[in-house]
Amino acid sequence: MRLNRTAIMVLTAASMAFAAPGVRAQVKPTEAKDAKDIDMKGSGNGKVVEEIVARVNNEIITFSEYQKSESELHEEVRQDCQGCAQDRLNQLFEDRQKNLLRDQIDQSLLEQRAKDLGISVENDVIKRLDQVRQQNNFPSMEALQAAVEGQGMSWEDYKGNFRNQLLTQEVIRREVGSRVDIGHDDVKKYYDEHKQEFVRPEQVVLADIFLSTEGKTPDQVAVIQKKANDLLARLKKGDDFSELAKRNSEGPTAKDGGELGAFERGQLSKQLEDTVFALNKNQLTDVIQTKTGFEVLKVLEHFEAGLQPVEKVEPEIENRIYAERMAPILRNYLGELREESYVVVKPGYVDTAAVATNVGIKEVVPTPDAPDKKLSRKAKKATTSQ
Repeated sequence: MRLNRTAIMVLTAASMAFAAPGVRAQVKPTEAKDAKDIDMKGSGNGKVVEEIVARVNNEIITFSEYQKSESELHEEVRQDCQGCAQDRLNQLFEDRQKNLLRDQIDQSLLEQRAKDLGISVENDVIKRLDQVRQQNNFPSMEALQAAVEGQGMSWEDYKGNFRNQLLTQEVIRREVGSRVDIGHDDVKKYYDEHKQEFVRPEQVVLADIFLSTEGKTPDQVAVIQKKANDLLARLKKGDDFSELAKRNSEGPTAKDGGELGAFERGQLSKQLEDTVFALNKNQLTDVIQTKTGFEVLKVLEHFEAGLQPVEKVEPEIENRIYAERMAPILRNYLGELREESYVVVKPGYVDTAAVATNVGIKEVVPTPDAPDKKLSRKAKKATTSQ
């Protein structure tokens, strides 16, 4: 059965969280130093420049990358638990931090698998960057690059993060998604066991394309209105709403294809409520002018009050079952990749998904050549010649 999923990101988020690492140095296991730390500049003087936390085949995860992921995790926890007490934030961080290195290793394995499969996502990277540019109202890609670099991030690293995420998603879609099989009997069984969850008031599920007019002159507003009308005309001709939203909408949900979620009566302004609740699934509003811009709304679904028929909620049930089944299947797949790979972790760090065939990085004290070594050889040669 073909699943009704709009993005593989949903599946990834439902099963595990991947940190987006920066660009890693390429070091072959046979060439890397079995020492506590590595001198990245190759000076050979034993000076600590960067610490290796883990090796994953030909790649390394450095301490600075690990620290960066920790910092990102702190921010994620604050975003997920806004208003929480500090004790609660600390507990959430500790719970998630246990799997931090595991997730970095998983990410590296998936990126390397993408290379093995010859997957290229360069066109998708460009599209994603252009979406970010439009959502932030930058006039050009150069302007976006300047803004990124102005925040202290390398432009190549910024693009690399998008590339790695897209590669990961594509590998999971190809190699793991096909292992999840959901039939109509599975959907019916889930529906029968959770009927109470599908008793709902009348609702509409909406998506929008929004064009802002804030701070614009009357002439500019007229141009924006024309653009909104042109987009509506394209939608009526059959253009994909989600794609147009990603490319043109200036609303906060543009990256999600404009999806706003479900609304009951009384949750929208009277003007919008009267308009959208009169529409059926897949119908569009006209261009609506608001105080801040112009928008076009699409009714993705219209639920009547009461127990929803199974046909109405089948895509939702498929997604729920998919997310439940995907987590263990994905972990098994990642375990297979680990068994086929060379993964070593430095003592003091924990890989919670380690397999028996992988060992820790051994710490060896560097032993530089003695300064009189060459002289000793010369002296030995001289002695022999005599």
